[in-house]
Amino acid sequence: MKTLLIILAVVAVVAITAMLVLRHPAFGRRMSAERKARIEASPNYRDGMFQNEEPTPQFSRSMPAMLWDFIVNPPKDRTPKEPLPAVKTDLKNLPTDRDWLVWFGHSSYLFCLNGKRYLVDPLLKMEFPPSVMMKPFAGTDIYTPDDMPDIDVLIITHEHWDHLDYATLRDLRPKVKHVVCPLGVAEYLEYWHYDKSIITELDWYDHTAQADRKNCQMSNVQCQITCLPTRHFSNRLLGARNQTLWAAFMVEDAGRKVYVGGDGGYDGRFKRVREQFGQVDLALLENGQYNNDWPLIHSTPEGLEHAIMDLQAKAVFTVHHDKFALAKHPWSEPDSVARSIAERNAIHLLDQPIGTVIYF
Repeated sequence: MKTLLIILAVVAVVAITAMLVLRHPAFGRRMSAERKARIEASPNYRDGMFQNEEPTPQFSRSMPAMLWDFIVNPPKDRTPKEPLPAVKTDLKNLPTDRDWLVWFGHSSYLFCLNGKRYLVDPLLKMEFPPSVMMKPFAGTDIYTPDDMPDIDVLIITHEHWDHLDYATLRDLRPKVKHVVCPLGVAEYLEYWHYDKSIITELDWYDHTAQADRKNCQMSNVQCQITCLPTRHFSNRLLGARNQTLWAAFMVEDAGRKVYVGGDGGYDGRFKRVREQFGQVDLALLENGQYNNDWPLIHSTPEGLEHAIMDLQAKAVFTVHHDKFALAKHPWSEPDSVARSIAERNAIHLLDQPIGTVIYF
């Protein structure tokens, strides 16, 4: 009897702890009926979830097989032995009369285009819950929300923890003038006290000019942001998969074009982007956290090369590396992969350390 009581007490403590943890704002909330109705009306939502344009199994083999392989063949050199080089730039005093890019590691970056500042997928604080799942490499965590200037447009590509960070967005809120995100992701932002009037929530192939006609505040006729497909998936932790959309974005302003590639494996979308938009000035492409166990949902080195050749952008910068070890490959491999591709194909690769100002 005593043993049973102890077991029940432990189970009760675990259950209560889990309930308290899941009440953390970072986990989001139940989708509103209005937003759920819009999601279900999307042509990209079928059979109870968002679907990729091409069939996309998430894994190439079973989870037990992957875990066993990880145990018996542990990966090497996943983290650097020394702090990575990084530059602490005064972001608030960078000029707005030139186009530039500053990368903060992984998929977080700030760029200026035609005088407007765009911040993409900022992950600048390591609070719970992501602090349990990810640890930044030494030297890569020198930027915080306090270092950011006022942000004209915050772009979120999807809801995964390494792209949609509660603590960062909480602290950035007073600086953000407008947010653009894929369908469903705004539920998090509204829960985190972002005014819904500054959020533009887009489905694939929607653009901000369409939202302007619905009284959206982002009404600069020179600037248009188009939501585009990627080949990925969504889920935050528990619950049904693919209930919010994942996306890439094309930012156009005064004839200049920046392609925000988001996460996703290779498919024909890069050729379609080239056909629809012509040559882009800068393409930011995923490169890192790839694995043969999930070759369709993250860009492999071969897929990256195909994407670069399909897009034919004037300049390329690769992201999704140099901050976290989320896959088995050596931490430095994505950098060498990008340089090799650039050398083989005479690509203008913008390859600079975290925090460096790159004028393009």
